[in-house]
Amino acid sequence: MKIAKLKVKNFRGIKRCEIIFQGHTVLVGDNNTGKSTILEAIDLVLGPERLSRYPVIDEHDFYAGQYIGDEENPISINVEVVVIGLSGEQQRHFRNHIEWWNKNNNSLIEEPPAELTDADGVVPALRFGFSGYYDAEEDDFAGKTFFLSPKKEDDTYDSFGSRDKRLCGFLFLRTLRTGSRALSLERGSLLDIILRLRELRPQMWENILNQLRHLSVADNSDLGINEILTSVQNAVRSFVPSDWAKNPHMRVSDLTRAHLRRVLTVFMGTGAICDGGTEYAAPFQHQGTGTINTLVLALLSMIAELRQNVIFAMEEPEIAIPPHTQKRIINSVTSKSAQGIFTSHSPYVLEEFKPSQIMVIKRENGELSGIPAEYPPAVKPKKYREEFRRRFCEALLARRVLITEGRTEYDAFPAASRRLNELHPEEFKSLEALGIAIVNAETDTQIDPLGSFYRALGKIIFAVFDKKTPIAYSI
Repeated sequence: MKIAKLKVKNFRGIKRCEIIFQGHTVLVGDNNTGKSTILEAIDLVLGPERLSRYPVIDEHDFYAGQYIGDEENPISINVEVVVIGLSGEQQRHFRNHIEWWNKNNNSLIEEPPAELTDADGVVPALRFGFSGYYDAEEDDFAGKTFFLSPKKEDDTYDSFGSRDKRLCGFLFLRTLRTGSRALSLERGSLLDIILRLRELRPQMWENILNQLRHLSVADNSDLGINEILTSVQNAVRSFVPSDWAKNPHMRVSDLTRAHLRRVLTVFMGTGAICDGGTEYAAPFQHQGTGTINTLVLALLSMIAELRQNVIFAMEEPEIAIPPHTQKRIINSVTSKSAQGIFTSHSPYVLEEFKPSQIMVIKRENGELSGIPAEYPPAVKPKKYREEFRRRFCEALLARRVLITEGRTEYDAFPAASRRLNELHPEEFKSLEALGIAIVNAETDTQIDPLGSFYRALGKIIFAVFDKKTPIAYSI
């Protein structure tokens, strides 16, 4: 299963957007342009556990914080997702809701003749929706997910529930929020997902709870706690019958199954040796950030192997991970999943994708768009792979691009800017501090097409070159 199309309306910083996905995709753009919001919008529709949160949405999830409308102009958050690449099992399970997607023009077939579904490039598809709104009667926010086909006679749609979503196989890894619970047994944790996929149900809860309920602490009289508890008991008895407050003890807790699921976690060796010669172990979430993220991604890889046809969405997989590991993670996830959708600020991550799979996100007045990068002008695939790739990726990640006509300028300008910053820090900044990436055009004739290319992607362009002929440059 793969996401082919996403439409979003009134969600966070997005007033409107429509994006077409072509398989594996990495989203790039300035901070706060909406990259993570795109993944959150997909999670609203496909995330199996997302609607179990309370509240599902709040006032800050609405564009510009506006959520109170009227009968004629109700305000709602709307998300629509079209998925293709359905497995045989998925086609059988969702057979009553299947539509048809034309990959040649990236659109749904909405009208007869039926023979159009047999054309080349036409594949089965599913369309899901999310609607979130403020319920004035309940004075609360509500949200629901549903199939967008077929529409019933009363103009409603069938519900798209958690069981259906699990069959879709969407997993969203929020880098900064997943590590602390990944190896717990909490509902929806990565370890819990793996156990459920392997159909393992540990029957241990009642045994653990019974042991904890009968385990007393602070019985040592030297601590003085029991003496205080006895005093409390005597004080209570002065107000109520004596059998209402008998023999108070301090126990471990009143944990329930839900508490245990959150509390139980995996401990891992730290390499430190205790005085007794044993290795000291610490909770999983107390490991280094890079270790946590690497282990979390290893769990995701296991889930992909167990589930097959899975869609991974990940925020910034490069955080606290060295470049060679970033590359291994991307290659592992994309090879084992039907589709991987990432956000990233790392050129090492971008290097692992074809330019057509790198989507540059732009947002202006709430209107968000995604533009596939494609190959730069006059740069063939072989040259791109051999020498241009890193510089191209760095430029895609920058807000400003400086184009030079040769290697000498390419090397000299950054060095000169750093030296000026060292000598006169209040007057000059380095190019890196200004967020300027440098691209070597190699010849003055390529400056104009490269400038036009990057400007179309929303970059601010500078160029330095020797003007040898009276050409009308467009940059």
